[in-house]
Amino acid sequence: MKTIFAIITLIICNSSLLYAQKYRTAEEAKGLSVGIKSPDFSAVDQHGKMFRLYDQLKIGPVVIVFYRGFWCPVCNKHLGKLQDSLALIEAAGARVIAISPEKPEYLEKTAKKTGAQFTLLYDDGYRISDSYDVTFRPGKSTLVLYDVFTDADLKKAHSDDSQRLPIPATYIIGKNGTIIWRQFDPDYKKRSAVKEILQAIK
Repeated sequence: MKTIFAIITLIICNSSLLYAQKYRTAEEAKGLSVGIKSPDFSAVDQHGKMFRLYDQLKIGPVVIVFYRGFWCPVCNKHLGKLQDSLALIEAAGARVIAISPEKPEYLEKTAKKTGAQFTLLYDDGYRISDSYDVTFRPGKSTLVLYDVFTDADLKKAHSDDSQRLPIPATYIIGKNGTIIWRQFDPDYKKRSAVKEILQAIK
């Protein structure tokens, strides 16, 4: 019996170690810095249309907002505030896009919850969040809480079952493709303010 218990304990410990080694925490994600050339990307929006960053930059600056999902009340509140001030941001010459690893049908849920009339993009395979160095994986206990209390179901909603998320960072990309401003904080409760975005665009 003692031998069996020891084996089970060893398996659990090894599993936890592998989990920790394979994925990084929110604190380990650093995000791209201001002054760096932004990576180009293409992705499908909530209407099934293809969006390409560098095509849009020919027109004007782009405000990129990473968000966690339709299930996140802090994300929904943040996107709602951006929608409330969308006319001011667009009047300053910029376009807002919000990026999530959730499949297109879940982008529609976000649009309904927030009233967002700006572009929502599906980050298939975490390609965009990886390129901006904002991807991480929450701890096991946190993932359980998300599933139980927010109905997140990340394994179903995302393109794979890794249950990774993006740091909810905001980037402003200038017309020349350079990152001119960012708000980045591993604390998901801290988000960019519309006032800061408008100041950075001007």
